[in-house]
Amino acid sequence: MKNKREKLSIFFNILIIIFVGCGAVISMNTATPGTGLSVKGIANLKFFTVLSNLFSGVVAVLWVIFCFLGKKFPILIKMIAVASVGLTFFIIAAFLQPMNPQFNLYEGGNFWFHLVAPVVSMLDFIFLETDEKIPFKYTFIAAAASLVYGIGYLINLLVNGIGEWPDTNDWYGFVTWGYPVGFGIFAFIVLLNFGIAVLFRALNIGVNKKLKKSP
Repeated sequence: MKNKREKLSIFFNILIIIFVGCGAVISMNTATPGTGLSVKGIANLKFFTVLSNLFSGVVAVLWVIFCFLGKKFPILIKMIAVASVGLTFFIIAAFLQPMNPQFNLYEGGNFWFHLVAPVVSMLDFIFLETDEKIPFKYTFIAAAASLVYGIGYLINLLVNGIGEWPDTNDWYGFVTWGYPVGFGIFAFIVLLNFGIAVLFRALNIGVNKKLKKSP
């Protein structure tokens, strides 16, 4: 018999699946004009936002399946997913949207990918029941997602060139001020990814300790 927290987690993950599906359908069929962070069709797969949310959606599907089968899904993979969509959420909310107030980065498919799905994913992980404390080393592995994406992004720039807007390979504008600044931005993003993983690990541990002490 599943306890209340397991049932809540299943509910959260079903929501993640639905919300990621909404974002995927909208982003594949329509583009948000002007922002440069949304294009129509499969080209959306170049964005970390889309990749991280799709990964989170797949993990949610597997999580639900494992729950119904009474098996444990690797918490490490769950942490990689939440750290990835958490990175998307914080970069948009704290940096890109305030820096570009003329654009609505929560429009169309980005409403689901930049806001709704990440928030539900973060809440799910915070209240997720775990039998033991999540190893700290998992936070380093979780941060590797942005590192791998950054390496791929850089290789694409070096092989195919930067290009010119709107047909640019630097769609995030990381090397606008040159490669050294671009490397600095990438390093900051990887550190932020690590910090987010540390934060959600701590929140999960704190919630679990508090609930275990509750009568």
